[in-house]
Amino acid sequence: MKKLILSAAIVLGSLSVSAAVLPTISITQSVLIQDEFTEITADAVPAAVKSTVEKSFPNTKLEKAYKNEKNEYKLEISSGDKKYTIFTDASGNIIKK
Repeated sequence: MKKLILSAAIVLGSLSVSAAVLPTISITQSVLIQDEFTEITADAVPAAVKSTVEKSFPNTKLEKAYKNEKNEYKLEISSGDKKYTIFTDASGNIIKK
């Protein structure tokens, strides 16, 4: 009988200990700020930008070009099977993004 009461007390004690532990909820919020680029034709890319691409990345082809409000250019270029994305300003200076 004593063993039965002792085991019941242990079981009830362990239930109350586990019930006291509250789960923690972690909420994270991330905000992605990205300049809006709109696609433009290759003819609309300034000569300075084209010259920089030709000098800095020889034997590449301009696939797509995009421009944002700050007159920055996002250029997608390719060399064989490899594709690259570079950013420049209107003067042809390469920007790190």
